[in-house]
Amino acid sequence: MPRREWPDEPVADIAARRDALRQAASLPGADPRTLIDAVLTELDAAIETLGAGATGAPTDADGTPAEGLPESVRTERRLLHAVFQQAPVPLFLLEQDGTIRRANNQAAALLGSPSGYATGKPLTSFVDLPFRAAVQTQLAAVARTGKPRTADCRLLTSDGPVDVALTAAAADLPGDPPVRIVTATPAAGGPSGAREPQRDDKPAKRRAAAKGDPAIAAMTRRLDAVTAVTRVLLDNSTFSEAVTLQRCARLLTGEIADWVLIDIDRGGRLLRQFAAGPGGHADQPARVARGVDPVQESLPAVVHATGKSVLLAHPDDPGALGHDPDGTPLVMLLGATSLICVPISDGTTGYGTLTLTRIADKGPFGVADLGLAEELGRHLAIAIRVDRVFRQRSQVAEALQASLLPARLPSVPGLEFAAAYIGATQFQEISGDFYDVFKAGEGWGIAVGDVCGKGQDAAAMTGAARHAIRALTHVHDAPGDVLAAANEVLVAEDYDDRFVTASLAFLRQRGRRVQVRLGSCGHVGPAVVRADGRVEILEGDGLPLGLFADIQPGRLELELNKGDVLFFYTDGVTEARGTDMTFFEDRLADALAAVAGRSASEIVRAVQELVTTFSAGELKDDVTILAVRVG
Repeated sequence: MPRREWPDEPVADIAARRDALRQAASLPGADPRTLIDAVLTELDAAIETLGAGATGAPTDADGTPAEGLPESVRTERRLLHAVFQQAPVPLFLLEQDGTIRRANNQAAALLGSPSGYATGKPLTSFVDLPFRAAVQTQLAAVARTGKPRTADCRLLTSDGPVDVALTAAAADLPGDPPVRIVTATPAAGGPSGAREPQRDDKPAKRRAAAKGDPAIAAMTRRLDAVTAVTRVLLDNSTFSEAVTLQRCARLLTGEIADWVLIDIDRGGRLLRQFAAGPGGHADQPARVARGVDPVQESLPAVVHATGKSVLLAHPDDPGALGHDPDGTPLVMLLGATSLICVPISDGTTGYGTLTLTRIADKGPFGVADLGLAEELGRHLAIAIRVDRVFRQRSQVAEALQASLLPARLPSVPGLEFAAAYIGATQFQEISGDFYDVFKAGEGWGIAVGDVCGKGQDAAAMTGAARHAIRALTHVHDAPGDVLAAANEVLVAEDYDDRFVTASLAFLRQRGRRVQVRLGSCGHVGPAVVRADGRVEILEGDGLPLGLFADIQPGRLELELNKGDVLFFYTDGVTEARGTDMTFFEDRLADALAAVAGRSASEIVRAVQELVTTFSAGELKDDVTILAVRVG
């Protein structure tokens, strides 16, 4: 019989298979007997490599090159091809690098794939991860020694994993490079020394539970997944990108995928945002996966760069998702025997990638699963775009809101100022509340107001009212006159029927007393809190600013003594509603009496906490508080 000499292997190939065996030994479900057999085989390979000499091209037994094949031999080959295809056992014909050159009809039926699907793919890509390294070793041993080898393993089929024994033998083809023929037979251990392939019964149970056409059941599950994700996105009341991604990732783990990885572009670099698996958020593999950002050559990075989805029903590259700090491929760490990676894109902007993986029990992903993943990627992209636009607008609103309030309150001997602002919880637009403390003649001015409505138009009117009051203070001596002049300015502008309520106070120190002159245009309060605990809620008077050309602001004068407090507020305080549907207005006097004698900052903080607690954190309107205490 002709003899073929196989080329010596590079030491790097043996080292690579050694590393693969070491990683496979740490995986759940690894078979120690199979791995030990593979390790011994690799040891033989190392010994042979150390003692091998130089080799040349494949030759026959006499060392002469293979001759060209006559027509009779080619006819014989066609006959053998037909026999190969119709053989009653699964057969794989492998190239020298381990890829499948041919798979007969029984092999295609075993994998549950169309004829020709396996061609060009490595045989090991159809082998479950814990057995893959051992099979690679035995195939390499066949290529090196020319002797048959057998390895028990688990094949990945469309119906789930199947336990088989793979037997590989070298085949010498005249005129062609040597190949390997691999047969798949039931694994030993059953009746008569063999048993039928042991398939995972979970897919069968799921199909039985579907009570109908499996295709319809699968389509229904996909539709349910899209509906559930859409509901999560629409219910994103926090407008938080991180919360959105986290909820969606957890939702998709289970029925659709075993692991979900979400990577987001941050400043031109793809970073791992979230990883969810069957073990939950705190599981060790999840923590490891979250800490591994995609490198440039990884599958997520390629998908993000190209904007093209990738379906790897049987991935053959263990480094497709990168490696953990110890060098273990994430594909092996997650037990990923099938994966999908799609861009998170709205068609214009790519925000990152969504990666779904399955373990062997679930069977490989299909084209329908890829379509589902792409649809989910588009949904996530739209949600991210909305979140970012909203966050940007919120930042603009916060900056504009801050510009409408003083950066700090002045430090005045004999007077202590304190203020607080709390935005409404039900609205995310710019507030119309404002307050200001400024120099007014020989004393100080305090302005507190509230513009009807919210948003940029309300902010424009707020800014106009605040600055008009401050500027007109240099022209008029009385607060009522200042408000009347400010009304003329606002009426002259077009603010779409908006109006402003405002209180303005001029404070002038007279020895140990403080003289206060008040002007009011439709605003609530203020309240006077005496040092001995007496509280007087002053009535607001006059018409709001900006509605009518001729108004008469309310006017009032009073005196404050040492320890007395003048307490300003907006209607967000009085209209705060409790769970029993009562208003805080009924409790304001008692709340102020309870804090009489304290500093201005303590009074403001106490009332702020009381209003928030009373309304259970659900403020219907913005709350603005300002207090001045005579020191």
